[in-house]
Amino acid sequence: MKNKRISKLVDPSFRLYFIVGFAFAAVTTRVSVPLAICEAAATAFLWWYFRHTAQKRREGIRKYIDDMTDDMTTADKASMLSAPFAMMVFRPDTQEILWSNDSFMQLTGVREDLFDNRIDDVLPDFPTHWLLEGKSECPETVMLGERHFRVFGNLSHPSARRGGQGLLATTYWTDVTEQDALREENERRRPIVSVIVIDNYEELMKAGSEASRSAVLAAIDEKLNAWLQDSHSLLRKFDRNRYMLVTTEQEYQKLLEGKFSVLDAVRSVVTEDGVAATLSIGVGKDVDDYETLYQNAMLSIEMALSRGGDQVVVRNRLDFEFYGGKSKSTEKRTKVKSRVMANALGELISDAGQIFVMGHKHADMDAVGAAAGICCIARKRGKKAQIVVDMEDNVAKPILAKLAALPEYKDVFISGSDAFISAQPGALLVVVDTNRPDLVESEQLLDACNRVAVIDHHRRAASYIESAALNFHEPYASSASELVSELLQYLIDPGDLLRAEAEALFAGIVLDTKNFTMRTGGRTFEAAALLRRVGVDTADVQRLFQGTLSDMIERYDIIRHAELYHNDIAIAAVEQDIDRVTAAKAADELLTLRGVRASFVLFKHDTGVNLSARSLGEINVQLIMERLGGGGHLNMAGCQLETVDLEGARSLLKSTLTEMQDGGEI
Repeated sequence: MKNKRISKLVDPSFRLYFIVGFAFAAVTTRVSVPLAICEAAATAFLWWYFRHTAQKRREGIRKYIDDMTDDMTTADKASMLSAPFAMMVFRPDTQEILWSNDSFMQLTGVREDLFDNRIDDVLPDFPTHWLLEGKSECPETVMLGERHFRVFGNLSHPSARRGGQGLLATTYWTDVTEQDALREENERRRPIVSVIVIDNYEELMKAGSEASRSAVLAAIDEKLNAWLQDSHSLLRKFDRNRYMLVTTEQEYQKLLEGKFSVLDAVRSVVTEDGVAATLSIGVGKDVDDYETLYQNAMLSIEMALSRGGDQVVVRNRLDFEFYGGKSKSTEKRTKVKSRVMANALGELISDAGQIFVMGHKHADMDAVGAAAGICCIARKRGKKAQIVVDMEDNVAKPILAKLAALPEYKDVFISGSDAFISAQPGALLVVVDTNRPDLVESEQLLDACNRVAVIDHHRRAASYIESAALNFHEPYASSASELVSELLQYLIDPGDLLRAEAEALFAGIVLDTKNFTMRTGGRTFEAAALLRRVGVDTADVQRLFQGTLSDMIERYDIIRHAELYHNDIAIAAVEQDIDRVTAAKAADELLTLRGVRASFVLFKHDTGVNLSARSLGEINVQLIMERLGGGGHLNMAGCQLETVDLEGARSLLKSTLTEMQDGGEI
């Protein structure tokens, strides 16, 4: 028997006894030869007998094992053939089907053996890569007719003794049609909670008679009810300007397909004084409890209002989604809020042992101006604030040089790395002119400070600085410098503001309003008037924006490369290296062309391409730049595209513009 382990089990170890017997017979020859022969004969007989019986025993055990193995193989084959679930074996390298049971053939509708058929012929859309990746379950649900299947499987190596080559894949098919149907039904019935707010309720109620105001509110109610007429949803008004909407995922998808048409419908409601009503909708979805849904809806409505209103913001499981936001924002802030924010900021500064002020990367006049205003407030409170800025990588060098020359600004400017090293527990960080953590001058410093105040006018993006001790966020303001100027009137005397600080604030307003031609409201001019009374020389401010002849030549060279897209969008892409200021000025100049509603300038930067976007307000360039990973304002935005060349960036921009225009998003 070849199997040594079985031989040991069936062959008793009597060899030693036979050797001793023959040895004893040999010794006996000295005494008696006949006796020795008898002993040797007896020992030989016993050896033969034990060998014969052992052979029979081995044959019996072998037959038993073979019979048992055959029985098991037969049972396995029978089980596989009659298994209640479908099975199929194939070669992953050649896609050749080697075997399948009856259940599988019934699924595929094939009445004959599938042997030698390819998977592509029987199941054209069946993926097989997951088996080679070491996975035991197909990541996709496989469709066979109208049935859904989850497919499990494993790889095996055929025995070389049997002549097997390559890999074999064994798959097991489980019908999950009913389970998927239940899951889909549950998804369709998942609750969704929305909060609807009339953005400009106060404005609508200021004008006209009592009857006209009632008529406006009734018209808004009518538009909302008409919007939900065919929807199995619950709408209830729970405040003078707020509604609660409870619906399901199935009904929500219908509203989404209609692109939330109620926004346009309500915008058609106009008061006697010509004020158009606008709505904002905050949606909470993808969770199962109503409390969290409501919290997410309130978070979404806050986001919508901070982005200018007249839009829908959806808080899903992972992120925010934005719809609408095509109209211009109107001024909706009050001096009461400014006074409250001023008092809160003053207390934070008074209690702080260390104060840092930080704007966004590549700081501009608005960021530096707002930071200078915060330094003035700190100085009035007997504190010293330090401005975190890269003195080399910025577009506000003239005003930085002017401030750095003042004795009050000795050792005020500090790099992000030095600020991070010197930051102490309890330090106050004031972030100005941005609300996105990924855009601040130093993310390390932001993470290190547990007391943060945010003063910003940009529309809030999906990522923003959370858990701020103070958040003075007004998307209706022209600039961060305007907001800080408002705070100053409640915290300092006019004589406390240095002339260079006032000029920095004024320059920030001038920059973001394009010389008071865009994004200006009554509060903008009030802030400018305050700074003018302090002693701002507008001619000196204008000199801060002066460029060189080469800058002008470079700017007009960019314009020379511009093309019109869809007849009203100017796009300029330049190969040569240019700075952000030149690109922004070129984009502004393109807007002066007749018929141009928006302009985009693309230029190379490190490993990618930068985009500077401008509009006259008819097209929301913020939505376009957010689609590409950037952000900004309705009429001024930008983004950075990494690992893409100039031509690829231009193609991506054009395809995005076409897609958004076709979808009615811009």
